[in-house]
Amino acid sequence: MSKSRADRSQTAVADAPRRWRVTADQYQRMGEADIFHAEDRVELLDGELWQMAALGSWHNGGVDSLTMTFAAGLVGRAIVRVQGSFRLSPYSEPEPDLLLLRFRTDFFRSALPGPQDVLLLVEVSDTSFSHDHDRKLPLYAQGGIPEVWIVNRGADRVEVYRDPGNGRYQSVSMSERGTSIAPLAFPELTIAVEKILG
Repeated sequence: MSKSRADRSQTAVADAPRRWRVTADQYQRMGEADIFHAEDRVELLDGELWQMAALGSWHNGGVDSLTMTFAAGLVGRAIVRVQGSFRLSPYSEPEPDLLLLRFRTDFFRSALPGPQDVLLLVEVSDTSFSHDHDRKLPLYAQGGIPEVWIVNRGADRVEVYRDPGNGRYQSVSMSERGTSIAPLAFPELTIAVEKILG
C-alpha cells in the first residue's frame, strides 16, 4: 500500500463518527443549567441519557412500603434515599428506586454518594424489568454495589443479587411469597416478601 493511501485510510478512521459519552460531571452541569425539565425523568447510564418509565400506582406503593419499613428500622444507622441519584462511575449516575446509604450526619449534602456508600440498592420493576435487569444490573455489579434487590412484578418475586465480581453478581436468589428477606448490612431487619409485592 502506498504511503498516501495509508495516510488517507488512517485519516478516514480518525474522522469516522464516534458516539459521544456524557460524563457524570457534564450531566450535573446540564441539570444546573436547567436543560432538563421536572417532567424529564432521566438518568445517566454508561455515558448515555435514558428516560425513565412512568411511575404507576403499584410501583409507587412498593417504593412507599419499603421506605416506611426501612426508615422505621434504621433511624440513625442508615440513610434511606428514595428515587435519588448517586455517582456509580465517571459515566453513570443512576437513580434507583431506593438506596440504603451509610449514615452521614451531613446526609451527603456536599457531594453525591459513591458505590462505597451504598449498602443496598432496590429497583421496583413494574414495566421496566428488562431495563433494570439487563442494562442497570451489570453496571451495578461492575461498580461493586454489594447487594441489589429487583422487585419483579411480572414474576411475582423479589430477586436478590449479592457478591459482585468479574462484572456480575456471583450470588443470585429468588424470594417468593411465603418467604422473608433481609439486607446483608442489617440482617435483623427481616421483611416478608408479601409486604414488598403487595
